[in-house]
Amino acid sequence: QVQVVESGGGLVQAGGSLRLSCAASGRTFSRYGMGWFRQAPGKEREFVASIGWSSVAKYYADSVKGRFTISRDNAKNTMYLQMNSLEPEDTAVYYCAASLLTYATSESTNFAYWGQGTQVTVSS
Repeated sequence: QVQVVESGGGLVQAGGSLRLSCAASGRTFSRYGMGWFRQAPGKEREFVASIGWSSVAKYYADSVKGRFTISRDNAKNTMYLQMNSLEPEDTAVYYCAASLLTYATSESTNFAYWGQGTQVTVSS
């Protein structure tokens, strides 16, 4: 059984930073892509960033490019999302997801395992 657990959310002022972590277990972490998605109140879940198994390929949503950085540590079975220059529009529940594929992808249908989410609130 694959499990992913997010941590690191919280309340931050606009312009601030947060780092989310996602710990994975239940399969060989280093062989699969991982991703972050988010869902704001009243909105559909949207893609944020993804990373391939080797960290070479990374994709970002246009709305976070240049502000967010995705990374992973295969030795620790952990993925990260460094979020800088946060804006109130970034307020959402952030979900970690584990892909069925080895490479990075933005399609949510390729992700089979999801965490419970961690709340990120950015105040203006």
